[in-house]
Amino acid sequence: MNAPPPPLRHFLDIKSHKRETLRAILTEARRGKARRAKEGRYDQKRPLAGKTLLIFFEEPSLRTRLSFDAAMREAGGEAVALQGGETHLGRGEEVSDMARIFSLYADLIALRATRHQTLLSLAEAARAPVINALTDAGHPCQLLADIMSFEEKRGAIEGRHLAWIGDANNMAASWLEAALVFGFHLRVASPNSEALPSSLAGRGREAGLLTLTKNPKEAALDADAVMTDCWSSLADDPKAAAAKKKALQSYRVDEALMALAKKDALFMHCLPAHRGEEVSASVIDGRQSVVWDEAENRLHIQKALLLWCAGVL
Repeated sequence: MNAPPPPLRHFLDIKSHKRETLRAILTEARRGKARRAKEGRYDQKRPLAGKTLLIFFEEPSLRTRLSFDAAMREAGGEAVALQGGETHLGRGEEVSDMARIFSLYADLIALRATRHQTLLSLAEAARAPVINALTDAGHPCQLLADIMSFEEKRGAIEGRHLAWIGDANNMAASWLEAALVFGFHLRVASPNSEALPSSLAGRGREAGLLTLTKNPKEAALDADAVMTDCWSSLADDPKAAAAKKKALQSYRVDEALMALAKKDALFMHCLPAHRGEEVSASVIDGRQSVVWDEAENRLHIQKALLLWCAGVL
């Protein structure tokens, strides 16, 4: 009797994976970056030759879409990109039916969805690995690129103190998941910290890995890195976006706030950024900023993730 196939390697969030698995992905990303610098853009071994990645985005994207496309092609595979308006999603077709179709045509699926439940439904019905390319619940691909960027500059993230300033959004939630897995302390300064998943926040406080405050100065004090994100997303309606921006006016990361962190503290932002809103131009374009490292490392993390999901890594 033939053995059953191994379970699909989905990558839907940070919290579902052991530190060893995430460390293996980070290690491969660093190795891939070094190989690319030495040998050129395209992997000579073509580990994903003959495989196709379907990139399906409900929401617009720049870095995520480009990095997945380039990563797949550089690894020897092919990529096909679809926007939400090019399919029947939201116009009557079941997500589970779309998942079956995607699985017939592609070996790997990267989905950016407005609602996290769409991702879960797709992964449940798919017969190919599914990667979370951002939902309202988290952005795990970006998170791994951020950790890679931090560790390139400052070494292991375990035991460090990092400060999140601003909206307690999906990116903040991914940072909280990472704090629980990797064992670093996260301080979140936000007027809406209750938006963080309550179960995760409870675990973080119990483990001594999470501090919630409404005071940005308290969060930034002696931090190893200060992170933020834009104050509104495309999914916000205009009234909600305006209210959020008003509530966040005192949470701008500027030079005075960065001065409270450690002298060698890094500034991190997943982009796109709005200079003069969540961050001053002098900070994001200054010597402590690693935003371009984060953007570059998206490519290397994406390639490592594709290898892991495909069972090559």
